Amino acid sequence: VQLVESGGGLVQPGGSLKLSCTASGGPLDYYAIGWFRQAPGKEREAMSCILTGDGSTYYSDSVKGRFAISRDGAKNTVLLQMNSLKPEDTAAYYCAASSTLIYSNYARPEAYSNWGQGTLVTVSS
Repeated sequence: VQLVESGGGLVQPGGSLKLSCTASGGPLDYYAIGWFRQAPGKEREAMSCILTGDGSTYYSDSVKGRFAISRDGAKNTVLLQMNSLKPEDTAAYYCAASSTLIYSNYARPEAYSNWGQGTLVTVSS
């Protein structure tokens, strides 16, 4: 499955953005999807994940309560709604897919087999 992220851009602190991770080449419902971000000079950080099956979701402490992950099966897309954005949220955002992910590995980039090219989010006044 091939992944393409979209929805990034420039937003003021306190604002919102919705990122999309759209798949081609297969149904995204069969994959656990993770969202990661990477700021310049920093390591890639896991933010959120949605599993297959019961659709359980997980969030890192840095985004819990501000970000929400969901699936849109009709569009073969996973969404990341980002609210109350802060300057420290500025980064390149990536989605990744895994057909074998278990919860305990959701924050590990190596647990995912397919990655998108990323979309840039800049939070600045």
